[in-house]
Amino acid sequence: MRFLMTTFLALAASTSWAAAPTEAERPPDLNCDVGPLHKTYGKTAWLVYACNDSRSVVIVSDKGNPALPFYFILYVNPDGDMQLHGEGTGKKSATQAAFDEIKTLTQTDVAGLVAQAQAVQAGGTAK
Repeated sequence: MRFLMTTFLALAASTSWAAAPTEAERPPDLNCDVGPLHKTYGKTAWLVYACNDSRSVVIVSDKGNPALPFYFILYVNPDGDMQLHGEGTGKKSATQAAFDEIKTLTQTDVAGLVAQAQAVQAGGTAK
């Protein structure tokens, strides 16, 4: 499953940036397979994976979540600007509730999620 998610996320991340006018302006391809961290957004279960840029995360609907299948990419640019993108065919009320909560996350919150996902990956526990 991790291989499929990594492949899917790499494809999604790379295609979303395909319209960039120059290679210098194009963000690096993201590999978002560190984790997962179990979190609740919009009163439903989600899996959070940290990306290899150490500042962005992907949030994927967990088993039993009516939003399944759905994912969010929360990309933090090097300048701190944050972009939130979601895609999938899950239940709209579940995805909207999660979106409303995720969009309030700050850059500090996202950095905390990255650190927690890295701790889970390393065999530790998230705080």
